[in-house]
Amino acid sequence: MKQILVGALVALVLTGCGKVNRDNYDKLKMGISYSEASAILGKADSCDDALGTTSCIWGDKQQNIKIRFIADKATFFSSDGIK
Repeated sequence: MKQILVGALVALVLTGCGKVNRDNYDKLKMGISYSEASAILGKADSCDDALGTTSCIWGDKQQNIKIRFIADKATFFSSDGIK
């Protein structure tokens, strides 16, 4: 039973991380809203607000997508380690 639960947890984690990939990065366009980005990438792992901008990160240090929003519109996005 324990092995089944561990396997299910691993599958769930891998499925969540699976949205941070090149195909989804290529779907991002300048001017999309946070809700549109979330529909593609899922909920952001972290977001910071400063001086009227919101910067969000999907993924971790090794593999991530970063988007900066001003007035809920993407003005900059980048990626690290995605394939």
